[in-house]
Amino acid sequence: MTLTKARTAAEIVDWRRRVFALYDAVRRASSPEEAHELWRIERDDLIARHPATPLLAEDRLMFEGLPIASYDPQWRFELPILEAEPGGFDFATGTDGVVPFERVGKVEIPEVGSLDVWRLTTYGGGLFIPVRDALAGRPDGTYGGGRYLIDTIKGADLGSDAARGTIVIDFNFAYNPSCAYDPAWACPLAQPGNVLPIAIPVGERYAGGTQ
Repeated sequence: MTLTKARTAAEIVDWRRRVFALYDAVRRASSPEEAHELWRIERDDLIARHPATPLLAEDRLMFEGLPIASYDPQWRFELPILEAEPGGFDFATGTDGVVPFERVGKVEIPEVGSLDVWRLTTYGGGLFIPVRDALAGRPDGTYGGGRYLIDTIKGADLGSDAARGTIVIDFNFAYNPSCAYDPAWACPLAQPGNVLPIAIPVGERYAGGTQ
């Protein structure tokens, strides 16, 4: 049992190592389009072949790639993090106990809306920006609980400028949390300040039905 737990832990460490390396390559790519293609290929490979994939065993047999839309530069922004009303929420997980999040700001996205920026207040810190759009829960739309744009503690970091106080928000890189593929995972989802009234047609879609 102990060896099984150690092996599982090592697999998750390797998954995260590859995700950190992937986003490093994304930030260093010569163009957003090249970065997006690298991201699509590596994410497909992780989901299809990595032992820590959240994809259920019965779904791996028919897996032919994630439904990721073609890159559209109109959905990429570099924006300042603005002040927001203080707030927070606690998220209960099955393995890590209660994980608290603190609202540290917001980003105002032209012709799109506003998204809250969250910080994990426990060990490790990290910024977290989920999003739930008008396609959420619809057939061939996006995952009903929302997707992730930024989750720096897990390596999903598209870049920021500390001196200017800006962060890169690129909806083309929006991805489904692990719980979209395996309900055994517990995933913090989009809060009210991270729900947009418009459809976001780029990023990873969801072929699993209306969840």
